[in-house]
Amino acid sequence: MMLAVWVSLAASAGAVARYLMDRFVQARHRTGLPFGTFFINLIGTFVLGLVTAAGAGHHMDASLGTVIGVGLCGGFTTWSTFCWETVALFESGAGAGAVLNMAGSLTLGAGAAALGLALGSL
Repeated sequence: MMLAVWVSLAASAGAVARYLMDRFVQARHRTGLPFGTFFINLIGTFVLGLVTAAGAGHHMDASLGTVIGVGLCGGFTTWSTFCWETVALFESGAGAGAVLNMAGSLTLGAGAAALGLALGSL
């Protein structure tokens, strides 16, 4: 039961961090592309890869891995917002931006996860 409370608290902190980071990034460019969500998902994916590898290598307590991976990263990352923003770009006529957002997020997200896994395995 206590683990569920910690996961909930971490998810709440992740969601607040996501909101603040998105506002910070979005306020600093005028392209119309959703760079806030883009960077949030890259960072969260990297951290989740790192935590996953550290947990698998027994370098991290399983409960801490659950709090960070499920709670913090789950609250911080937002792949549903990524999908919604990509569809919104398509619907607004910014098809190239939508493709760029989709290809960049998926490709670099996979790379960030792989980098996190590699570093967490050390």
